Amino acid sequence: MSPIMIIALGVLMTATAFLSGIFGMAGGLILIGVLLALMPLPTAMALHAITQMASNGWRALLWRKHIIWSQLWAYAVGCFVALGIWSILFFVPDKPVALICLGATPFLARLLPPHWRPDPTRAPHGLLYGLICMSLMLLTGVTGPLLDTFFLGAKTSDRRGIVATKATAQVLGHGLKLAYFGGLAAGADAIDPVLIAVAIAASMAGTTLARRVLETLTDAQFRLWAQRLIYTIAAWYLAQGTWLIAMNS
Repeated sequence: MSPIMIIALGVLMTATAFLSGIFGMAGGLILIGVLLALMPLPTAMALHAITQMASNGWRALLWRKHIIWSQLWAYAVGCFVALGIWSILFFVPDKPVALICLGATPFLARLLPPHWRPDPTRAPHGLLYGLICMSLMLLTGVTGPLLDTFFLGAKTSDRRGIVATKATAQVLGHGLKLAYFGGLAAGADAIDPVLIAVAIAASMAGTTLARRVLETLTDAQFRLWAQRLIYTIAAWYLAQGTWLIAMNS
């Protein structure tokens, strides 16, 4: 890869890590779209996993005092259950179906009765969302806005706790994704080592720069803009999936 392309990707990775560093979302979704357009799928997925583990791992370290571990154990169990199930089935849906599933889930969660809506403080909810979110991760490479909807469901968590806890969950998810695909990790062999170093550095830089911005936001502002991002991204997924189905029909 040319030096100019490496620099351009470094800038993009910094920007997407900055966005995710503020809201704990969206950056990885933008990045995977660009990487898939530039690289073969195995290479793009491997590089995406590297950047996301670096970005979320650094974010979790920066906000480690705010991680709500009690919200993670049931979610983690659900993730491992999903890994076991899909390791047996090994089913990969068509892209339009995957996009529609990613886009529809936050709206479906919104339509649920109040006592059924996601609450990460309740273990059964954590188990269910771990199962669903990890399934989406294994089938599509990302969890989409559903994971954000889940952690925003904790009314008592502040913005730091939401960002830190979700980052920890994402490190687990991307790590299990690499374990699931097994040979997919070999896609990293095709990546320029310089690009890998740039990806890790850029992810950490963007996350660090976002810390001050997150500190200036109020919890009300954070939740408002996070919800807007979730539904905007979900609507885009639905539109893209519907368009692909229409084009193929």
